[in-house]
Amino acid sequence: MKKRLSFQFLIHAILIIAILLIAFPVIFAFIVSTHAYQDVFPPRFSLGRYLWENYTQAWKQVNMGRLLWNSTLISVAVSLGKIVLSLMAAFAFTYFGDFRGKGFFFVIILITHMLPLPIRIVPTFELMQDFNWVNTYYALTIPFFASATGTLLFRQLFLTVPLSLSDAARIDGAGPISFLVRILVPLARTNIAALFMIEFIYMWNQYLWPLVVTNSDEMRVVQIGIKMLLLQQAQAAEWNVIMAGTIIAMLPPLIVLFLLQKSFVQGFAMQEEK
Repeated sequence: MKKRLSFQFLIHAILIIAILLIAFPVIFAFIVSTHAYQDVFPPRFSLGRYLWENYTQAWKQVNMGRLLWNSTLISVAVSLGKIVLSLMAAFAFTYFGDFRGKGFFFVIILITHMLPLPIRIVPTFELMQDFNWVNTYYALTIPFFASATGTLLFRQLFLTVPLSLSDAARIDGAGPISFLVRILVPLARTNIAALFMIEFIYMWNQYLWPLVVTNSDEMRVVQIGIKMLLLQQAQAAEWNVIMAGTIIAMLPPLIVLFLLQKSFVQGFAMQEEK
């Protein structure tokens, strides 16, 4: 009994230390964001009295409201677009039989998952130029709609649904779209929430593509705004203001994480069970 308690205590101690190590940069960034410029160095580990001033300056200095709006709009649009296209693709690969080229197209979709953005950035940018979409929301969203991860995730789920269910729906007069919307989508709600959270955070953290495909401050995203805070300093960087901007940029993904974390865990737990 004592050995078991000692082992549990050791495990909990390791987990607590790991959490503190992971959370320390965020905690320290928040502490720095509450101090005046002259109090940032040497580092202090107590809260300062300039929280409101620093956050107000960071908000106004780079038009943070506009940047947050752009990032939120892009992240939500891409997440929803990926979910819709992934559901439709997974439905086709699962229920439309062995159509010609089914295996080939599925492999091609999986291969795209192995190609990082920097490899595709030049041809994609040229395509956006041909469409005259540079510096528009179209260029910031549509190239990200396809998702190999989402297609694979929903396909694996649909494969676990008995074919007798689709036969019963067909006998009752339900067409393919009705079967997808009324039966399969409710069954996939936890997977949808998990995919939405993953893709929202992924798009929120995008820096390279928005930097390349936008050329005006009105179309910039919040990650570029943090870099703008660093570049706008005439002399030494005002790290208190920069950290305030960083904390502001972290809030929307954290809200999404807290709202969907239960569905995220359930969605992937179900995949493991299957």
